[in-house]
Amino acid sequence: MRLSIFWSLAFSAAVAAALTTSALGAQAPACNAPGAPVLPGVEVLLRDSLASLRGQRVGLITNHSGRDRAGTSTIDLLAKAPGVTLTALYGPEHGIRGTAQAGATIANSVDSATGVPVFSLYGATRVPTAAMLANIDVLVYDIQDVGARVYTFEWTMALAAEAAGKAGKRFMVLDRPNPIRNDRVDGGMLDIAFRSFVGQYPVAARYGMTPGELMRYLVGTRQVNVTLSVIPMCGYRNSAWYDELGLPWIDPSPNLRTVDAALLYPGTVFFEGTNLSEGRGTDAPFTQAGAPWLTDAQVIADELNARKLAGVHFDVALRRVEAAQKHGSLTIPMIRVRVIDRDAVQPVEVGAWMLRTMYARHAREWQWRVEAMDRLNGGDRLRKAVATSDAAVSALLAEYRIESSHFVTKVMPYRLYR
Repeated sequence: MRLSIFWSLAFSAAVAAALTTSALGAQAPACNAPGAPVLPGVEVLLRDSLASLRGQRVGLITNHSGRDRAGTSTIDLLAKAPGVTLTALYGPEHGIRGTAQAGATIANSVDSATGVPVFSLYGATRVPTAAMLANIDVLVYDIQDVGARVYTFEWTMALAAEAAGKAGKRFMVLDRPNPIRNDRVDGGMLDIAFRSFVGQYPVAARYGMTPGELMRYLVGTRQVNVTLSVIPMCGYRNSAWYDELGLPWIDPSPNLRTVDAALLYPGTVFFEGTNLSEGRGTDAPFTQAGAPWLTDAQVIADELNARKLAGVHFDVALRRVEAAQKHGSLTIPMIRVRVIDRDAVQPVEVGAWMLRTMYARHAREWQWRVEAMDRLNGGDRLRKAVATSDAAVSALLAEYRIESSHFVTKVMPYRLYR
């Protein structure tokens, strides 16, 4: 059964008009003619909307992915923009240059190119303090996301927006693509009792929105209180994968290196909550999972293929894991996920059945990192279903499908693109 929710893009003229109003901060660019190149929000800002920042002291949350099509950093673009004063930079997980590994603490610093102070949002605090915001008038966000709830960048955005609102500062999002299609929603909703830095607000696991749309939804539903503006992209279409947009691919984080890895990530990330490797420290993180005791890997791959999960095929490989990761310095058997039809892939379904199939054969060797697993899933339902039966997993995935359908309806008023 197909578990992702695909919504109709045949909007009425009235709905289409509503989605391009400025009621929640969107500024509609007149640049969506057939064949027009896709422009990220930063380029639309510089071309059409720079007046909104002139005379303002600007703070910028960004990293290595905040660039124009030519590869120029948004830091440099705003530092050189006429009439704009860049007074502060804020770095998320992996740092402002995107080089730190997952979970590594980042210290405050000074940007060597501009001399602007860099405040870490992945160190002593993950929310900008009043002192960090004192020297700005508007806080701008420009980071490439991956379209998965289990990712820290969108929650850095949401927490920073809330802090900006409390400090009386405006918040602006320079929009970027959802790399795994913007018209697909998959997986269950976050249970607020399991709120964490990899899930701050109730959204689906694969939530099917751009950063700007997500922020419009959070503000529009009064979950975040801030004066918001969103600079949309030009030429973007919801049904496009990132590598169909004519934009250069920049790894959004060190272990997401391809569009296929980003697609599988909302499901394979669950292996972080187990004692199996999720592929960190190998050639293809988040597209494979394994452990030294997975000696029947081929049998497991055959069982997974017999489930006929849409869009994927499973095989086996031996991979050496880097020393700093789970099962480091060992060569271990891995179950690999081959994407054969990415339009059909349901990543949460893939991850759930990988967990269940491996658990059923290796319950004695299996260990949950319970708190981590439940935070990754946004609840304890998946962990409990995997440990129970195939029928329990099937029932849970049916629940997820209903939740995804309801979520699609809730977010429709905040969409910017067709």
